[in-house]
Amino acid sequence: MSKDIFLTNSFGSKKEKFTPINSKKIGMYVCGPTVYDNPHIGNARPLVIFDILFKILKLKFNSSSVTYVRNITDVDDKIITSSKEKNITISELTSKITKIFHQDCEYLFCEKPTYEPKATENIELMIKMISDLISNGYAYEKNNHVYFEVNTFADYGKLSNKNIDELVAGSRVEVSENKKNPADFVLWKPSNEDEPSWSSPWGKGRPGWHLECSVMSKKYLNNEFDIHGGGRDLIFPHHENEIAQSRCANKTKSFAKYWIHNSFITMSNEKMAKSKGNILKIGDFKNKVSGQVIRLALINAHYRQPLEWNDELIKNCKNILDKWYTVYIKVDEINSIPDEILEPLFDDLNTPGYIAKLHELYTAAVNGDDSNKKLFNQACNLIGLLLEDDKKWNSYKKVNIKISEEEIIYKINERNTARKNNNFKLADKIRNELFENGILIEDKDDKTTWKYK
Repeated sequence: MSKDIFLTNSFGSKKEKFTPINSKKIGMYVCGPTVYDNPHIGNARPLVIFDILFKILKLKFNSSSVTYVRNITDVDDKIITSSKEKNITISELTSKITKIFHQDCEYLFCEKPTYEPKATENIELMIKMISDLISNGYAYEKNNHVYFEVNTFADYGKLSNKNIDELVAGSRVEVSENKKNPADFVLWKPSNEDEPSWSSPWGKGRPGWHLECSVMSKKYLNNEFDIHGGGRDLIFPHHENEIAQSRCANKTKSFAKYWIHNSFITMSNEKMAKSKGNILKIGDFKNKVSGQVIRLALINAHYRQPLEWNDELIKNCKNILDKWYTVYIKVDEINSIPDEILEPLFDDLNTPGYIAKLHELYTAAVNGDDSNKKLFNQACNLIGLLLEDDKKWNSYKKVNIKISEEEIIYKINERNTARKNNNFKLADKIRNELFENGILIEDKDDKTTWKYK
């Protein structure tokens, strides 16, 4: 495969050719969920975007050369608050939400990452990194809290392309009399008696959120790796803080080589967020539409652009897949997609451009032979589409259909009688009634057939 991959690197804000540190050991780390509440559609966008990037990297460099790490944050202030609100234990909450998250990933046809570490499984490594930061002169302890001192790291703010004063002014930083500087961020903090805690040199407590990703990426991908991904809302403070503590603890000149950030999902041009009360859970769509419809909707806009979410988008994506499934065939592997088809994906994950290519391939499949159908299905499979067989796909059409098969047949017979009696007004009325109930009918060779629309 001759084509190069280009990605927009948030570090420098420019599109760059992807050149891995080691083409036989490519590493990608993506920030996973904090398991305090059911995942929403905004959470789904990075799941699908980085799943597609994972697939492209494996296609280009082969599967055994790519390691994809996505963490589970199962200790956090939000989790503690949520467990109290729900009146269940933290363990019950995190187990429940983690299970729902995995079900949502399957629903969206996302591959499992190579590794999916949990924060609570790596506390000892976090304590070790904090100790190294203190030893190296980048962190300090006060009143059983440990903070990273941002003034000790000259490159702080380079990912955000802002200085420390701008970053503090433009965000909500924790105010504490324990800090030397308002921008200093917590690495370890004490826990109350009813909160999760671990023993440490600074007393019983728990790690800061930012530290968790630094430790888990280091564990599986070493001190420096190729790609770090997540939503653009994580650039500051989360990813900025990861860079600072990782480089200082590991004594390296870099951390991740490429920083990839997806933009937000909006509703009525407002960012989807719990604070705005405009959240749609992934689970809201299950048993209504195939996860492939949601997946196609999520890649309808370029990952770096906002995606406006509405019923029309879902309807259009369902109609597209209805059409594409008319030329469905099962393919066992993806091995012969020409470079010119892949070009949009290799050019900064241009999924709208690739969807346009799929429409062209669909037309060729309709008018061509099995080789055209095979290529079309392979190209769809590459981005996680047409992975259900056509029977499974068609089963979704029955959802929310209020009319039984017996009623459908009765209505068709009633319509046929009306047609024989030249009562075309009644025949048309029955056809429209069936259509409004989700049923399409077709007259051919004096026979009437029906299907779910």
